Amino acid sequence: MAQCTKKVAPISEIDNKNGSISYLALGDSYTIGERVATDERWPVQLVEKLQANNIAINSPQIIAKTGWTTAELDNGINAVNPQNTYDLVSLLIGVNNQYRGLSSASFKPEFEALLTRAIGFAGGNKSKVFVVSIPDYGVTPFGQKGEPEKIAKQIDEYNKIQEDICAARGIVYFDITPISRNAKTDLGLVAEDGLHPSAKMYGQWVDLMLNDVLSLVKP
Repeated sequence: MAQCTKKVAPISEIDNKNGSISYLALGDSYTIGERVATDERWPVQLVEKLQANNIAINSPQIIAKTGWTTAELDNGINAVNPQNTYDLVSLLIGVNNQYRGLSSASFKPEFEALLTRAIGFAGGNKSKVFVVSIPDYGVTPFGQKGEPEKIAKQIDEYNKIQEDICAARGIVYFDITPISRNAKTDLGLVAEDGLHPSAKMYGQWVDLMLNDVLSLVKP
């Protein structure tokens, strides 16, 4: 989704090095953290929680941009052309496919291709890759102006595709969609634009992921 945007950091960035474990986060507005501060993005919050658990991990490299579909993320990766092998790779993509009315049939092979690329960035080690489900923006003030029931149904369809592919390929999958739906009754989970998640919501995603991600990065 490209509405309600503001200036964000470059699509690929590496912050100051502070550890030995490398992390690549691939996605769209939810990964770049549209409408939240840099340190409030969920990949950054995740790294901070891992560091608090004595994991020596670098600040994340992020390849993401508000509005990107699966095809645009693929092109964005090509533009950055990362050459490193990473110790941890995450993938969160698909909401803009749904928002633009692209079919789930076209989404499936594009998502699977991106997952294959993510595994490649992890040196072929599937145990170092995880996927995050698509949140349901239909519950937000922005989404409520449209067709929230239709949005929810389509988001569930996209997420089922992702979940099934991850299960078949042995990839860790985090279902944060139920958390996102709490924004219907808790506006503190929504950023100031009435659409994207707030730092509070991202923190709840990280709390859900943390123990399992710890198991992925511990020696």
